Amino acid sequence: MEVKNLFLENVSKTYTGTKIYKNLSLEIESGKITCVLGPSGCGKTTLLNILAGLTSFDGIIRNIPQKISYIFQQERLLPNLTVRQNIAYVLGKNADYERIDLYLEKAELAEKANEYPSALSGGQAQRVSIVRAFVYPSELILMDEPFSSLDTALKIRLMKVFCDLWREERRTAIFVTHDAEEAYMLSHRAIILNHGEIVADFLNDDNIPRPYGAASKYKENILEALLNSN
Repeated sequence: MEVKNLFLENVSKTYTGTKIYKNLSLEIESGKITCVLGPSGCGKTTLLNILAGLTSFDGIIRNIPQKISYIFQQERLLPNLTVRQNIAYVLGKNADYERIDLYLEKAELAEKANEYPSALSGGQAQRVSIVRAFVYPSELILMDEPFSSLDTALKIRLMKVFCDLWREERRTAIFVTHDAEEAYMLSHRAIILNHGEIVADFLNDDNIPRPYGAASKYKENILEALLNSN
């Protein structure tokens, strides 16, 4: 099935009298990873929640998929279920355990399949949440700062896991972060928000993940736009 670009048309959102967005229009290219950055309170997470159907809004969104995966900053695993059961839970009665085990193996988690979340490290738990997002048959993956609480080495490893899984189906992904380095490493496009408006928009179609700490005009542009928006 062809996955079409996602369109936001004149989207507005107000919280308790504070206007988050006013007539925001945006096209998200299918099969690419779009990163959204900006200062605190600029509407990054609100955008994800609007797309996920978790909050109301005014305006129009076209081509929003029915099935969406959401990777949060915290892994949000059910403590009374094993790793395999946590992933199967989102699939319901149609859970394909062979597919689950295949993805766990790709993420180097096969030996943890029957462990409970309490036995996992933070990095392992976040890898489970990434696997869960890909095993679910979604057309859109939303990510809300999923690497922000991790050290640099673990962040780099998890980005590689994410990219390895993403390449197999190249699903559309929208990735929120406050970190220009993360945006450089993982995104094909970086959008900077401020006061509910797009203040900068950069493209980079090079292969991902890109090397940590490398010099890049793309990263320089993102960082400069972030500094100017604060």
